Formats: sequence, C-alpha cells, structure tokens
Amino acid sequence: MYQALYRKWRPRTFSDVSGQETVTAALKNELKTGRLSHAYLFTGCRGTGKTTCAKILAKAVNCAHPVDGDPCNECAICRGIDDGTILDVTEIDAASNNGVDSIRDLRDEVAFTPVSGTYRVYIIDEVHMLSAGAFNALLKTLEEPPAHVIFILATTEVHKLPATILSRCQRFDFGRIRPEEIAARITYVATEEGLTVTPDAAMLLARLADGALRDGLSLLDQCASVAQHIDMDTVTAVTGMAGQDTLAQLTDCVAAQDAPAALALVDTLYRSAKDMERLCAEWVTYLRNLMVLNSVTDVGELVVATPDELGAMRAQAQKLGLATILHMMEVLQGTLDRLKGGVSRRVEMEMAVLRLCDPRLDDTKAALIHRIETLENAIKNGVVAPSTIPPVACGDIPPLHKGGTPTASATNPIPTAAESEAIPTPMEAPLAETPNGMPVIPAPTAVGIEPIEKTFDRWAEVLDHLRQSCPPLFGMLDGTTALLKEGSLVICIENPLLAQLLKEGGNKEQLQNAIRQVTGQTYPMALRRKQQIKKPENDPLAQLLTAGRGMGIEVNEKE
Repeated sequence: MYQALYRKWRPRTFSDVSGQETVTAALKNELKTGRLSHAYLFTGCRGTGKTTCAKILAKAVNCAHPVDGDPCNECAICRGIDDGTILDVTEIDAASNNGVDSIRDLRDEVAFTPVSGTYRVYIIDEVHMLSAGAFNALLKTLEEPPAHVIFILATTEVHKLPATILSRCQRFDFGRIRPEEIAARITYVATEEGLTVTPDAAMLLARLADGALRDGLSLLDQCASVAQHIDMDTVTAVTGMAGQDTLAQLTDCVAAQDAPAALALVDTLYRSAKDMERLCAEWVTYLRNLMVLNSVTDVGELVVATPDELGAMRAQAQKLGLATILHMMEVLQGTLDRLKGGVSRRVEMEMAVLRLCDPRLDDTKAALIHRIETLENAIKNGVVAPSTIPPVACGDIPPLHKGGTPTASATNPIPTAAESEAIPTPMEAPLAETPNGMPVIPAPTAVGIEPIEKTFDRWAEVLDHLRQSCPPLFGMLDGTTALLKEGSLVICIENPLLAQLLKEGGNKEQLQNAIRQVTGQTYPMALRRKQQIKKPENDPLAQLLTAGRGMGIEVNEKE
C-alpha cells in the first residue's frame, strides 16, 4: 500500500529532525547524561515535530544500543516500537479519550513494570482536550509516577492546560520551521522519490506550509500526483492559488481605482475555480509583505521572496503608502470574516474590491486616514493646489524686514482719518505707519508672488480675554478676524476709524498684552480693511425695491 510522504519520511533520529535544533540538542544531552525527567510537555504549532520527537524519545530511552543520544533503530526494541509490537510504548489520543475513566485506566496500568524495555512511555497527544476531571485524575500520577514510567504530553494549545499540569512537566517549545529548511527538506525528499522540483516551486511550497514541515510534504505529495516535474505553475494549479503576479496586478488595479479591471480580474479567478476565501487570505498575506517592506529597511527573514520579487514588491509598497496598505488589509480582514458565513463568496469579494477602489464607499477610520494621505501626497507632488483664502476676505500681508518692520506691495492703502500721507511703494519698500504706530496693509495686488498666509486660530481666545480684561476694546474688535503672515499678525477690519481708536487710551498696549497672555508671544501688528462685496446686478432685493418705487410705494431701504 502506498504510504504518504510525511509518514514515509518521518525522522527516526533526533539528528533528522529539521528546524528544532534547540529541543533535540537538549533531549540528546539528557539521554547521554541519564538525567531524564518523569514528564515532558511538547508544545507548538502543528507539523513541527512534537509527536515525532516523542516517538524518538520513547525509542531512545529503551534502545539497547543508543548512539550519541539517538536510538540505533536496529535492535529488536527499536524495530518493535516502530511496528507497534512492543506494548511498553502507548500512544493515547486525548481528543477521543478525554474522559476521566480513560485516565483512571491509565493510572491503573502504570503500576505494571515494562515487558521488554526499560521504561513504560505514555504519549498523550492533544492533551489540552482532556476534561477537567481527567486532568484532576492525572495530577497525582503525573507528579509522582513509578520510576519506570515516563509521560510525554503533546499539545498545540498550551494555554488551555491547567497550571497544575504545567508545573509538573519539563516544557519544550517547538517553533515554526524556517521556509529555507522546509524547502531543503522538500527538495531532498523529492530527489529520493525520483521527482524534480524547481527551487521556486520548493520555496512556494515552503511558504504555503507556514512553518509546518508535515504540511509541506503533504503538498509535495499532492503535486506529485499531477506531474513528476514540479514547477511554479504546477504548485499554483494544484493548490488553487491566485499567484503573486495576479495579486500584484489586483493591488495595482485598486491603487489606480480601476474598479472595472479589478472586477474583471476577480471574475477570471472565479471562473478558474479559485476559492474566494483563499484568494482573500492570500491577498492579506501579500499586503502584509508590502506593509513590512514599507516599514523596514532590512527585512531579513520577515519576507520570504526572491530578490526580483522583493524589488518589485518594495516599489509597489512605496507607491501605495503605509496608510493605503493598512486600509486595504483592514477591509480584507473584515471580508475574510464575512466570507466564512456569507451566502455568496463571489459577491462578498466583489463588494470588498469596490470598497477598495472607491474610498468614499468606506467610512472607517482607516479609510479616512487613507484619503487624507492621498490628498497630502497629491498636494506634495503638485497635483492638487492647496486651498487659499479667497481675495474677498482680505488682502495680502506684507513681508517683514529683518528688524521686524512690515513691508508690502503698497497700493490702495486703507483710508483712515488718522492716516498720514501714504506714498505707494514697491513690494519690498517699508510701509507707512499710522500715528498710533500700526501699519496699514494695502489691498492685494496681482503682481508678484504673494507670501503664504493663514488664519490666526487663537483670535477668538484673544477676544474672550479682552471681554474680561477690557470690555470697551472688545466692543471695538468684536466681529473682526485675524491672519498670520510671516510672523506678522494682521487684523481685518471693516471700520477704518478703528486705526484711530487703537492709539487712544493705551488700547494698542491692551491688545498686545491680551495676545501675549493667550499665546505667550509678541507679534508685530498690522491692519487690513475687508473688501466690500458688490451686490450682483440681479439682486432680488434691489429688483423688489425698484419695482416698489415704480408703483409709487415708498420704501425705506434701511428697514
């Protein structure tokens, strides 16, 4: 009868175990020195060698001729344990024998001495499946078993074991096996079986195994049933994968917000019998690699890929940006949860693609961050010009001299009662000041490059401070706005007489003190007059007044 590759090529010595050098070295040292524990706990993810090491340890403690801590696999005891004819080694599946009665029977058996070997070894697989009563029944025997008994517990979910069990065992953690080691083992097994596997195909199988060598050998067995020569196309076809090139193309469609192309690609994959849940999971893994490449300069072993694949993925990651990648991952993670219970997997996947192609369809926090980052990048690259304050609100703020004196492109200065004779000056010339020492800012000019200005966000706090400290001054400034332009504070006013009022009664000093109290800074101040908005010729109110006068009706416009 044909035997599966993972069973046929199961390691028979500690030296053959791949990827668990720390565990195997410790066990061999205990065997060589004779410092054996009465209870071992092997924990780790599936397919990493827990049960295999348990069986090797069971042979090694009973082997008649051990070799450097490894069983010889030649003596009668080793051969008997391999073929199951020696009853001194018992393997128990806790998933199906998890009741208290099964553990009581085991507790009664441990009193009997070994028949052929030195120790009676009990391997309890998936020990976390035992019931609470079974664990309680095992406690005393596990803590103080007879001298001829060794317990080996194996589990993938160590967090489910009671602390009383953990404290009675010597624990060994089996880590995920590195993809390079899995690929090397797959290549070796394939060569021994008369198969040819390309390096790329072996690495792809290793990535799909996700740290479990048994899964890698099972996938190799599946591919071997299709062809003797196994390449990337064979692995992709057998496992139903979309392929990295397809995932990169799908990601580019989303980045370009090309929904028709993305939907067409999903349709092609669906018609090729690709499972939508697996496609979504593969896409999340691909985006995870982009996330790492965008965040880490030297990825090392964080991303398993060829140098050419790494270069293409890094370029795509930099093009997308971290916020976009995280947004896509979050959407796909939610889609993956819904795919497990959805009515139509194809519809769920298409909905996810549409949400990714049009961020306006998604109002999550990640989507909003993605849209903000996209806008920032567009502004940075000059694709979208940043919005500026419209000319109707106020004019330009003049640049400052090194000494702090404002300058301006002086044309049409604000006419005020206290203003001295103002002479138009070029853009870099000093601006004339009013007798109260505050410069008057002219209306905007269309000539030259205008300095950047922004709203003074704390002007409302300054007015609130004046409301308490100087109500008369607050009354004069109520309704005004303020801007910041190259370190100068510009107050936009409607009444030109405010310039005259600010010089009386120390009003200017009161205002400067209020600004200093609120912001902790002292700003050079200037005034600007708000431009009057001309009513349109087709103003409905003006037409109504004109029609009323034509009919002989007296109309008071002020009312």
